Amino acid sequence: MEPGQPSRTAMSAAHARAVHQTADAPPVFPDPLAVRVAPAAAPGRAMPREVRLFMALRHRIAEDALAAAVAAGTRQAVLLGAGLDTFAHRNPHPGLRVFEVDHPDTQAWKRKRLADAGIPVPETVVHVPVDFAAGTLGAALADAGFTPGAPAFFAWLGVVPYLTRSAILATLRFVAGLDARTEIVFDYNLPPAELPAERRAVLAALAAAMAKAGEPWRSYFTPEKLARDLADAGFDAIEDLAWTACLERYGLDAALPDLFGGRIVRAVAD
Repeated sequence: MEPGQPSRTAMSAAHARAVHQTADAPPVFPDPLAVRVAPAAAPGRAMPREVRLFMALRHRIAEDALAAAVAAGTRQAVLLGAGLDTFAHRNPHPGLRVFEVDHPDTQAWKRKRLADAGIPVPETVVHVPVDFAAGTLGAALADAGFTPGAPAFFAWLGVVPYLTRSAILATLRFVAGLDARTEIVFDYNLPPAELPAERRAVLAALAAAMAKAGEPWRSYFTPEKLARDLADAGFDAIEDLAWTACLERYGLDAALPDLFGGRIVRAVAD
């Protein structure tokens, strides 16, 4: 992202969630605030339906997992790379504090979007501006009032592919190393070599578009390697969902093509 500007991928993802509300009826991920805060799409940048649906599914899976965690006693959630995520502003769980972690420029942009849309910021929201080039997630959360000795849920959506493997593993070790039960949901991409030839072209086109926007994909994982990395980081239970499994979970058409090999993970450290 450019200095002083919000993440372009955050803008694109927000637009996808907004379009999903009307283009994919009924939406698998209902978000009544999405249309009010999302920026307009760039001309000529129509997103394939399956890519848009994957973005909706990762939010639905994360919020379903969070609801289960809250029912089990979790009272703090952390949105890593929150972008224009609206969960904190439609949070249905009384007593759940939501820590929104993002780059200061993206957070400033988001708060202006919310103000312009007339959407208030609830008292349960804590903004945690983090420039990872200058500070650490643990220190920033501690300064914001996060309680490391209490159960916590982390959502890390649309972020992992843009980070280096070392940065990803450092964050996973931090989450799993907290003093109470933690849970994290995130998405990642398969390596091109793991995909059929016809899908590699789609992945290459998407990767090229991200690089052109100045936010290139930097990491890919196989399920087997990621499972070992998660276990080494300290996670005890791992659920890794492929495209078809996500579709079947919510009664969607399992024949929809998997365009780029995106997968969604839920991992728990007790």
